[in-house]
Amino acid sequence: MLDELGIQLVRLDLPFRLNHVNCFLAEGENGWVVVDTGLHNDYTAARWDEELEGKHVTDIYITHYHPDHFGYAGGLQKKTEARLSMTKIDADLGLGAWEEHHLQTFRNNYELAGIPSTISKQLIDNMASFVPRVKPYPKVDHYMNEGERVKIGKYSYEVIFTPGHSDGLIVFYNQEKSVLLSTDHILPKITPNISYWFYGDPNPLGTYLQSLEKIRKLDVEIVIPSHGTPFTNANRRIDEIMAHHEERLEKLLAELANGQTVFEACKKLFSKVHNTHDSRFAIGETLAHLEYLRYKGECKREIIAGKYIYFRE
Repeated sequence: MLDELGIQLVRLDLPFRLNHVNCFLAEGENGWVVVDTGLHNDYTAARWDEELEGKHVTDIYITHYHPDHFGYAGGLQKKTEARLSMTKIDADLGLGAWEEHHLQTFRNNYELAGIPSTISKQLIDNMASFVPRVKPYPKVDHYMNEGERVKIGKYSYEVIFTPGHSDGLIVFYNQEKSVLLSTDHILPKITPNISYWFYGDPNPLGTYLQSLEKIRKLDVEIVIPSHGTPFTNANRRIDEIMAHHEERLEKLLAELANGQTVFEACKKLFSKVHNTHDSRFAIGETLAHLEYLRYKGECKREIIAGKYIYFRE
C-alpha cells in the first residue's frame, strides 16, 4: 500500500522501551517531503544522510512536538534548508518545553503530586536529558491549519487536528483511498500516552476521546501509524482504545474511596513500571485520568499537607 501511495516508511530506532518511530519520505513535484524526523543523535543524522543522499528536500512536516518526532527537525532543516511546517500550538510547546526555567516548574508540581524528592529529581533529570536531542530548534516557516491540504507522495491529504497526545497533534487523511497517516493518535498495539504535564490543555484525556470520535466519523479503512505497522479498520481500533481508557478510569475511581495522591494512584495503575523514563509517562497519564474524573464531577481534589489528594465523590 505504501508503494501505491508513493510513500516510503523510514523506521528509526529509539533508545526506549518504545523502540522505534516511523517517519515518512515522499517525492513531490519539486523535491522530497519528510514527515517527522526522530531524535537528534548521531544515529538519526546518519540515517537521514543515507536516506536523503542525492535527494532535494523541499518540505519537512512535523506532526507534533515530542522529541521522537520533532527532535532532529532543526538539524535536518539546517542541512536541507527545507521549509518546515507544524501547528502553532506545538511549535510554541516545542520551543519552550525543554528550556531550564520550564523544567524547573516540575519541582513544585511533583511535590504537589506527592512524589518523593529523590524520585522527583530523577524525573526532572530524565526530562533534561532530552535537551540535546531536540536542539538546534527549527525555524517554523508555516503554521498548519485545520482543513489545509498537503501533497504527500501521489495523493493530497487533509490536515486534521487531533489533540490529546499533544495539544497540537495532527494527522493526514486521504478520502479517495480511505487512508489515515495517524501519527501518534491511533496506534495498532499500544495506546498512545495521554498525559497532563501541568501545562497546556487541562483535560487532555477528555480532548483525546473527542478527537477519537472525530476520526471515527471518517470510517477510515487503512491506518499508517508512527509506531508499529499499518493496519485496517480504524473504528475497530478506536473502540478498543476507548474501552481501555474506560477500564482504567473505573479501576482508578475504585482506588479513590479513601483518597490518593497522584503518586499513590500511579503505583496502583502502573505497578509494573520500574524505570525513570516510563515512570515519568505513567505519572503524567495517571494525572490525566484523575483530572478527567475531576472535570467530569466523579472525584474532587483537595490540598492536604501540601499535596493534592483526590477523593471519590
